[in-house]
Amino acid sequence: MRGTRPRRRFVRSLLLSVQLLAAHPLRTALSVSGLLVGVAALIVMVAVSEGAERRVLERMRSMGTNLLIVSAAPAPRVLGRPRQVPIHTVLRAADAGGIATESTLAVAVAPAVARPMVVRAGGLNTATLLTGTTTTGLRLRNLQAGSGRLFDDDDDREQRRVVLLGPTVARNLFQAVDPVGRVVRLGSIPFEVIGVTRPLGTDPGGVDHDDQVVVPLTTALRRVLNIPYVHTLLIQSRSSDDLERLEDEVRNILRARLAVRSGMAEPFLVQNQAVLLRTERGASRAMRRLTMGAAALAALVGGIGIVAVMLISVRERTREIGLRRALGARRRDIRRQFVMESAILGAVGGTAGVCIGVAAAGAAAILGPWDLVVSWRPALLGPIGSALLGLVVGVIPAARAARLEPIVALRTE
Repeated sequence: MRGTRPRRRFVRSLLLSVQLLAAHPLRTALSVSGLLVGVAALIVMVAVSEGAERRVLERMRSMGTNLLIVSAAPAPRVLGRPRQVPIHTVLRAADAGGIATESTLAVAVAPAVARPMVVRAGGLNTATLLTGTTTTGLRLRNLQAGSGRLFDDDDDREQRRVVLLGPTVARNLFQAVDPVGRVVRLGSIPFEVIGVTRPLGTDPGGVDHDDQVVVPLTTALRRVLNIPYVHTLLIQSRSSDDLERLEDEVRNILRARLAVRSGMAEPFLVQNQAVLLRTERGASRAMRRLTMGAAALAALVGGIGIVAVMLISVRERTREIGLRRALGARRRDIRRQFVMESAILGAVGGTAGVCIGVAAAGAAAILGPWDLVVSWRPALLGPIGSALLGLVVGVIPAARAARLEPIVALRTE
Protein backbone atom coordinates (compact mmCIF):
# COMPACT_ATOMS: atom_id res chain seq x y z
CA MET A 1 0.00 0.00 0.00
CA ARG A 2 2.91 2.34 0.68
CA GLY A 3 3.97 2.14 -2.97
CA THR A 4 0.50 2.87 -4.31
CA ARG A 5 0.06 6.18 -2.41
CA PRO A 6 2.91 8.04 -4.14
CA ARG A 7 1.67 6.72 -7.47
CA ARG A 8 -1.86 7.92 -6.75
CA ARG A 9 -0.56 11.32 -5.73
CA PHE A 10 1.50 11.51 -8.91
CA VAL A 11 -1.47 10.54 -11.12
CA ARG A 12 -3.72 12.99 -9.24
CA SER A 13 -1.19 15.78 -9.70
CA LEU A 14 -0.79 14.93 -13.38
CA LEU A 15 -4.54 14.98 -14.03
CA LEU A 16 -4.94 18.21 -12.07
CA SER A 17 -2.09 19.82 -14.04
CA VAL A 18 -3.70 18.87 -17.34
CA GLN A 19 -7.08 20.22 -16.18
CA LEU A 20 -5.59 23.52 -15.00
CA LEU A 21 -3.63 24.03 -18.20
CA ALA A 22 -6.68 23.18 -20.33
CA ALA A 23 -8.77 25.65 -18.34
CA HIS A 24 -6.49 28.51 -19.46
CA PRO A 25 -5.85 27.82 -23.19
CA LEU A 26 -4.54 31.30 -24.03
CA ARG A 27 -2.01 31.30 -21.19
CA THR A 28 -0.95 27.77 -22.11
CA ALA A 29 -0.53 28.75 -25.76
CA LEU A 30 1.60 31.75 -24.83
CA SER A 31 3.73 29.56 -22.57
CA VAL A 32 4.55 27.03 -25.29
CA SER A 33 4.86 29.47 -28.22
CA GLY A 34 8.56 30.16 -27.67
CA LEU A 35 9.52 26.49 -27.53
CA LEU A 36 7.19 25.67 -30.42
CA VAL A 37 8.84 28.19 -32.73
CA GLY A 38 12.34 27.19 -31.58
CA VAL A 39 11.85 23.46 -32.11
CA ALA A 40 10.09 23.99 -35.45
CA ALA A 41 12.94 26.21 -36.65
CA LEU A 42 15.44 23.59 -35.48
CA ILE A 43 13.67 20.85 -37.45
CA VAL A 44 13.61 22.94 -40.64
CA MET A 45 17.23 24.12 -40.30
CA VAL A 46 18.52 20.60 -39.72
CA ALA A 47 16.46 19.33 -42.66
CA VAL A 48 17.90 22.04 -44.93
CA SER A 49 21.52 21.47 -43.83
CA GLU A 50 21.31 17.67 -44.06
CA GLY A 51 19.55 17.85 -47.42
CA ALA A 52 22.24 20.15 -48.80
CA GLU A 53 24.99 17.90 -47.42
CA ARG A 54 23.40 14.79 -48.92
CA ARG A 55 23.08 16.34 -52.36
CA VAL A 56 26.67 17.54 -52.39
CA LEU A 57 27.98 14.19 -51.18
CA GLU A 58 25.86 12.29 -53.70
CA ARG A 59 27.09 14.55 -56.48
CA MET A 60 30.73 14.10 -55.46
CA ARG A 61 30.38 10.37 -54.95
CA SER A 62 28.65 9.99 -58.31
CA MET A 63 31.78 11.41 -59.92
CA GLY A 64 33.93 9.42 -57.54
CA THR A 65 35.84 10.42 -54.44
CA ASN A 66 38.99 9.04 -56.10
CA LEU A 67 39.08 11.77 -58.74
CA LEU A 68 41.49 14.61 -59.53
CA ILE A 69 40.29 17.54 -61.63
CA VAL A 70 43.05 19.48 -63.39
CA SER A 71 41.83 22.77 -64.84
CA ALA A 72 43.55 25.64 -66.64
CA ALA A 73 44.63 28.38 -64.24
CA PRO A 74 43.51 32.01 -64.74
CA ALA A 75 45.89 33.81 -67.08
CA PRO A 76 47.62 36.94 -65.79
CA ARG A 77 46.47 40.16 -67.42
CA VAL A 78 49.11 42.24 -69.17
CA LEU A 79 48.51 45.96 -69.51
CA GLY A 80 48.38 47.20 -73.08
CA ARG A 81 47.45 43.83 -74.58
CA PRO A 82 43.90 43.63 -75.96
CA ARG A 83 41.78 40.46 -76.35
CA GLN A 84 43.46 38.55 -73.56
CA VAL A 85 42.16 35.04 -72.83
CA PRO A 86 40.87 34.56 -69.26
CA ILE A 87 42.71 31.24 -68.73
CA HIS A 88 45.95 29.59 -69.76
CA THR A 89 45.67 27.67 -73.02
CA VAL A 90 48.48 25.18 -72.52
CA LEU A 91 46.54 22.00 -71.67
CA ARG A 92 46.11 19.64 -74.62
CA ALA A 93 44.12 16.47 -75.16
CA ALA A 94 47.48 14.69 -75.63
CA ASP A 95 48.34 15.54 -72.02
CA ALA A 96 45.62 13.11 -70.93
CA GLY A 97 47.34 10.34 -72.88
CA GLY A 98 50.71 11.35 -71.44
CA ILE A 99 49.42 11.14 -67.88
CA ALA A 100 47.75 7.77 -68.58
CA THR A 101 51.05 6.43 -69.94
CA GLU A 102 53.49 7.88 -67.41
CA SER A 103 51.44 7.70 -64.21
CA THR A 104 51.58 4.56 -62.09
CA LEU A 105 48.49 5.48 -60.06
CA ALA A 106 46.02 6.81 -62.66
CA VAL A 107 43.52 4.25 -63.96
CA ALA A 108 41.57 6.58 -66.28
CA VAL A 109 42.18 10.05 -67.74
CA ALA A 110 39.79 12.15 -69.84
CA PRO A 111 40.13 15.66 -71.32
CA ALA A 112 37.14 18.01 -71.54
CA VAL A 113 36.13 21.46 -72.73
CA ALA A 114 33.16 23.57 -71.65
CA ARG A 115 31.71 26.82 -72.96
CA PRO A 116 28.33 28.61 -72.86
CA MET A 117 26.35 28.00 -76.02
CA VAL A 118 22.95 28.86 -77.52
CA VAL A 119 21.09 25.77 -78.77
CA ARG A 120 18.23 26.12 -81.27
CA ALA A 121 15.51 23.74 -82.40
CA GLY A 122 12.66 24.86 -84.60
CA GLY A 123 11.57 28.27 -83.39
CA LEU A 124 12.90 27.80 -79.86
CA ASN A 125 16.33 28.45 -78.39
CA THR A 126 17.96 28.17 -74.98
CA ALA A 127 21.28 29.24 -73.48
CA THR A 128 23.11 26.28 -71.98
CA LEU A 129 26.56 24.80 -71.38
CA LEU A 130 28.36 22.94 -74.16
CA THR A 131 30.59 20.13 -72.87
CA GLY A 132 32.99 18.21 -75.07
CA THR A 133 34.60 15.04 -73.74
CA THR A 134 35.54 11.47 -74.59
CA THR A 135 33.74 8.21 -73.83
CA THR A 136 35.98 7.90 -70.76
CA GLY A 137 34.87 11.37 -69.72
CA LEU A 138 31.23 10.28 -69.96
CA ARG A 139 31.97 7.49 -67.50
CA LEU A 140 33.96 9.68 -65.11
CA ARG A 141 31.20 12.31 -65.14
CA ASN A 142 28.61 9.58 -64.52
CA LEU A 143 26.68 10.57 -67.66
CA GLN A 144 24.27 7.82 -68.71
CA ALA A 145 21.63 7.63 -71.42
CA GLY A 146 18.05 8.07 -70.25
CA SER A 147 16.85 7.59 -73.82
CA GLY A 148 18.69 6.93 -77.06
CA ARG A 149 22.40 6.15 -76.77
CA LEU A 150 25.72 7.68 -75.79
CA PHE A 151 28.31 8.54 -78.42
CA ASP A 152 31.21 6.12 -78.91
CA ASP A 153 34.89 6.27 -79.89
CA ASP A 154 34.01 6.15 -83.61
CA ASP A 155 31.82 9.24 -83.23
CA ASP A 156 34.73 11.02 -81.55
CA ARG A 157 37.39 9.86 -83.99
CA GLU A 158 35.33 10.78 -87.08
CA GLN A 159 34.18 14.13 -85.61
CA ARG A 160 30.53 13.28 -86.10
CA ARG A 161 27.99 15.99 -85.36
CA VAL A 162 26.07 14.10 -82.70
CA VAL A 163 24.89 15.52 -79.39
CA LEU A 164 23.50 14.39 -76.05
CA LEU A 165 20.92 16.70 -74.47
CA GLY A 166 20.54 17.19 -70.75
CA PRO A 167 16.96 16.74 -69.49
CA THR A 168 16.54 20.49 -68.88
CA VAL A 169 17.63 21.37 -72.44
CA ALA A 170 15.41 18.65 -73.90
CA ARG A 171 12.44 19.97 -71.92
CA ASN A 172 13.08 23.59 -72.91
CA LEU A 173 13.36 22.80 -76.62
CA PHE A 174 11.00 19.86 -77.13
CA GLN A 175 8.66 19.90 -74.10
CA ALA A 176 7.26 16.36 -73.77
CA VAL A 177 8.40 15.14 -77.23
CA ASP A 178 11.30 12.68 -77.39
CA PRO A 179 14.10 14.61 -79.15
CA VAL A 180 16.12 11.51 -80.21
CA GLY A 181 16.62 11.65 -83.97
CA ARG A 182 15.79 15.37 -84.18
CA VAL A 183 18.24 18.07 -85.28
CA VAL A 184 19.39 20.98 -83.14
CA ARG A 185 21.82 23.77 -83.92
CA LEU A 186 24.78 24.57 -81.69
CA GLY A 187 25.35 28.14 -82.73
CA SER A 188 24.82 27.76 -86.48
CA ILE A 189 26.01 24.14 -86.83
CA PRO A 190 23.39 21.33 -87.12
CA PHE A 191 23.74 18.31 -84.83
CA GLU A 192 21.73 15.11 -84.59
CA VAL A 193 20.34 14.31 -81.14
CA ILE A 194 21.33 10.72 -80.34
CA GLY A 195 20.28 10.62 -76.69
CA VAL A 196 19.06 12.37 -73.55
CA THR A 197 21.11 11.91 -70.40
CA ARG A 198 19.71 10.72 -67.11
CA PRO A 199 18.96 13.49 -64.58
CA LEU A 200 21.84 14.59 -62.34
CA GLY A 201 19.90 17.23 -60.44
CA THR A 202 20.77 20.65 -59.03
CA ASP A 203 23.50 21.22 -56.48
CA PRO A 204 23.04 23.43 -53.34
CA GLY A 205 24.70 26.29 -55.20
CA GLY A 206 21.79 26.33 -57.64
CA VAL A 207 23.75 24.92 -60.61
CA ASP A 208 21.53 22.71 -62.78
CA HIS A 209 23.76 19.85 -64.00
CA ASP A 210 21.02 18.80 -66.42
CA ASP A 211 21.25 22.11 -68.28
CA GLN A 212 24.01 21.06 -70.68
CA VAL A 213 24.66 19.46 -74.06
CA VAL A 214 27.50 16.98 -74.56
CA VAL A 215 29.35 16.31 -77.81
CA PRO A 216 32.45 14.24 -78.68
CA LEU A 217 35.65 16.05 -77.75
CA THR A 218 37.18 16.17 -81.23
CA THR A 219 33.92 17.48 -82.67
CA ALA A 220 33.83 20.23 -80.04
CA LEU A 221 37.46 21.22 -80.65
CA ARG A 222 37.42 21.17 -84.49
CA ARG A 223 33.84 21.82 -85.60
CA VAL A 224 32.34 24.00 -82.87
CA LEU A 225 34.94 25.89 -80.82
CA ASN A 226 37.89 25.73 -83.24
CA ILE A 227 40.50 25.66 -80.47
CA PRO A 228 43.53 23.38 -79.94
CA TYR A 229 43.46 23.30 -76.13
CA VAL A 230 41.24 21.74 -73.47
CA HIS A 231 39.91 23.23 -70.23
CA THR A 232 40.07 20.30 -67.82
CA LEU A 233 41.56 16.85 -67.32
CA LEU A 234 39.70 14.28 -65.22
CA ILE A 235 42.03 11.75 -63.60
CA GLN A 236 40.82 8.74 -61.65
CA SER A 237 42.94 6.77 -59.17
CA ARG A 238 42.39 3.26 -57.83
CA SER A 239 41.24 4.59 -54.44
CA SER A 240 40.94 7.87 -52.56
CA ASP A 241 43.96 6.84 -50.44
CA ASP A 242 46.20 7.28 -53.51
CA LEU A 243 44.97 10.77 -54.39
CA GLU A 244 47.67 12.75 -52.60
CA ARG A 245 50.45 10.71 -54.23
CA LEU A 246 48.64 10.88 -57.57
CA GLU A 247 48.37 14.66 -57.25
CA ASP A 248 52.14 14.97 -56.78
CA GLU A 249 52.71 12.60 -59.68
CA VAL A 250 50.38 14.52 -62.01
CA ARG A 251 51.97 17.84 -61.09
CA ASN A 252 55.43 16.50 -61.93
CA ILE A 253 54.24 15.02 -65.24
CA LEU A 254 52.49 18.22 -66.33
CA ARG A 255 55.34 20.47 -65.25
CA ALA A 256 57.67 18.37 -67.40
CA ARG A 257 55.30 18.28 -70.40
CA LEU A 258 54.53 22.01 -70.22
CA ALA A 259 58.16 22.97 -69.52
CA VAL A 260 57.32 24.81 -66.31
CA ARG A 261 60.62 25.99 -64.82
CA SER A 262 61.37 25.96 -61.11
CA GLY A 263 59.92 28.99 -59.37
CA MET A 264 57.33 29.65 -62.08
CA ALA A 265 53.62 29.57 -61.30
CA GLU A 266 51.88 26.46 -62.60
CA PRO A 267 49.47 27.22 -65.49
CA PHE A 268 46.99 24.69 -64.09
CA LEU A 269 45.01 24.05 -60.91
CA VAL A 270 44.47 20.66 -59.27
CA GLN A 271 41.33 19.86 -57.28
CA ASN A 272 41.34 16.80 -55.08
CA GLN A 273 37.86 15.30 -54.64
CA ALA A 274 38.86 13.71 -51.31
CA VAL A 275 39.98 17.09 -49.98
CA LEU A 276 36.77 18.68 -51.25
CA LEU A 277 34.79 15.93 -49.53
CA ARG A 278 36.58 16.56 -46.22
CA THR A 279 36.01 20.30 -46.63
CA GLU A 280 32.32 19.75 -47.29
CA ARG A 281 31.98 17.53 -44.24
CA GLY A 282 33.78 20.14 -42.14
CA ALA A 283 31.39 22.81 -43.40
CA SER A 284 28.45 20.53 -42.59
CA ARG A 285 29.74 20.02 -39.04
CA ALA A 286 30.11 23.79 -38.64
CA MET A 287 26.56 24.22 -39.92
CA ARG A 288 25.32 21.68 -37.39
CA ARG A 289 27.09 23.50 -34.56
CA LEU A 290 25.52 26.76 -35.70
CA THR A 291 22.13 25.06 -35.81
CA MET A 292 22.56 23.67 -32.31
CA GLY A 293 23.57 27.12 -31.07
CA ALA A 294 20.44 28.63 -32.59
CA ALA A 295 18.39 25.82 -31.04
CA ALA A 296 19.93 26.48 -27.61
CA LEU A 297 19.10 30.18 -27.94
CA ALA A 298 15.53 29.37 -28.96
CA ALA A 299 15.23 26.95 -26.03
CA LEU A 300 16.49 29.65 -23.65
CA VAL A 301 13.88 32.08 -24.94
CA GLY A 302 11.20 29.41 -24.66
CA GLY A 303 12.31 28.55 -21.12
CA ILE A 304 12.15 32.20 -20.08
CA GLY A 305 8.62 32.35 -21.45
CA ILE A 306 7.57 29.34 -19.40
CA VAL A 307 9.11 30.80 -16.22
CA ALA A 308 7.40 34.13 -16.77
CA VAL A 309 3.97 32.60 -17.37
CA MET A 310 4.34 30.17 -14.46
CA LEU A 311 5.29 33.00 -12.07
CA ILE A 312 2.17 34.84 -13.16
CA SER A 313 0.23 31.63 -12.60
CA VAL A 314 1.59 31.36 -9.05
CA ARG A 315 0.46 34.90 -8.33
CA GLU A 316 -3.01 34.31 -9.77
CA ARG A 317 -3.46 31.02 -7.87
CA THR A 318 -2.27 32.21 -4.46
CA ARG A 319 -5.65 31.56 -2.80
CA GLU A 320 -5.85 28.14 -4.45
CA ILE A 321 -2.42 27.28 -3.06
CA GLY A 322 -3.41 28.52 0.40
CA LEU A 323 -6.61 26.45 0.32
CA ARG A 324 -4.75 23.31 -0.69
CA ARG A 325 -2.18 23.83 2.05
CA ALA A 326 -4.98 24.37 4.60
CA LEU A 327 -6.61 21.09 3.50
CA GLY A 328 -3.41 19.15 4.14
CA ALA A 329 -1.29 19.49 0.99
CA ARG A 330 2.41 19.50 1.77
CA ARG A 331 5.04 21.86 0.37
CA ARG A 332 6.44 19.09 -1.81
CA ASP A 333 2.94 18.44 -3.21
CA ILE A 334 2.68 22.09 -4.29
CA ARG A 335 6.22 22.01 -5.61
CA ARG A 336 5.54 18.83 -7.59
CA GLN A 337 2.33 20.33 -8.97
CA PHE A 338 4.03 23.35 -10.51
CA VAL A 339 7.09 21.45 -11.74
CA MET A 340 4.77 18.98 -13.44
CA GLU A 341 2.79 21.77 -15.10
CA SER A 342 6.01 23.32 -16.36
CA ALA A 343 7.23 19.96 -17.73
CA ILE A 344 3.89 19.40 -19.49
CA LEU A 345 4.16 22.85 -21.08
CA GLY A 346 7.67 22.01 -22.29
CA ALA A 347 6.62 18.63 -23.70
CA VAL A 348 3.58 20.12 -25.45
CA GLY A 349 5.67 22.92 -26.95
CA GLY A 350 8.35 20.51 -28.16
CA THR A 351 5.85 18.07 -29.65
CA ALA A 352 3.90 20.81 -31.40
CA GLY A 353 7.17 22.27 -32.69
CA VAL A 354 8.21 18.91 -34.16
CA CYS A 355 4.84 18.51 -35.90
CA ILE A 356 4.93 22.03 -37.35
CA GLY A 357 8.60 21.72 -38.30
CA VAL A 358 8.06 18.43 -40.14
CA ALA A 359 5.00 19.87 -41.91
CA ALA A 360 6.93 23.01 -42.91
CA ALA A 361 9.88 20.97 -44.17
CA GLY A 362 7.56 18.74 -46.19
CA ALA A 363 5.76 21.74 -47.69
CA ALA A 364 9.09 23.39 -48.58
CA ALA A 365 10.31 20.18 -50.23
CA ILE A 366 7.11 19.90 -52.29
CA LEU A 367 6.67 23.56 -53.25
CA GLY A 368 10.33 24.61 -53.54
CA PRO A 369 13.49 23.35 -55.22
CA TRP A 370 15.03 22.16 -51.95
CA ASP A 371 15.90 18.59 -51.14
CA LEU A 372 15.19 18.39 -47.39
CA VAL A 373 16.03 15.49 -45.10
CA VAL A 374 14.03 15.28 -41.86
CA SER A 375 16.25 13.61 -39.27
CA TRP A 376 14.80 11.49 -36.49
CA ARG A 377 17.28 12.85 -33.92
CA PRO A 378 15.89 16.40 -33.59
CA ALA A 379 12.37 15.01 -34.01
CA LEU A 380 12.96 12.72 -31.01
CA LEU A 381 15.08 15.06 -28.92
CA GLY A 382 12.73 18.02 -29.42
CA PRO A 383 9.93 16.84 -27.08
CA ILE A 384 12.33 15.15 -24.65
CA GLY A 385 14.63 18.16 -24.40
CA SER A 386 11.70 20.54 -24.09
CA ALA A 387 10.18 18.48 -21.27
CA LEU A 388 13.52 18.42 -19.42
CA LEU A 389 13.84 22.17 -19.94
CA GLY A 390 10.35 22.58 -18.50
CA LEU A 391 11.36 20.55 -15.46
CA VAL A 392 14.45 22.69 -14.88
CA VAL A 393 12.87 26.11 -15.32
CA GLY A 394 9.78 25.01 -13.39
CA VAL A 395 11.84 24.79 -10.19
CA ILE A 396 11.78 28.60 -9.72
CA PRO A 397 7.97 29.13 -9.74
CA ALA A 398 7.47 25.82 -7.90
CA ALA A 399 9.77 26.92 -5.08
CA ARG A 400 7.98 30.27 -4.81
CA ALA A 401 4.59 28.56 -4.68
CA ALA A 402 5.78 26.08 -2.02
CA ARG A 403 7.06 28.89 0.22
CA LEU A 404 3.63 30.48 0.55
CA GLU A 405 2.12 30.21 4.04
CA PRO A 406 -1.51 29.00 4.11
CA ILE A 407 -2.87 31.87 6.24
CA VAL A 408 -1.11 34.57 4.22
CA ALA A 409 -2.19 32.98 0.95
CA LEU A 410 -5.84 32.73 2.01
CA ARG A 411 -5.90 36.43 2.99
CA THR A 412 -4.52 37.50 -0.42
CA GLU A 413 -7.00 39.22 -2.66
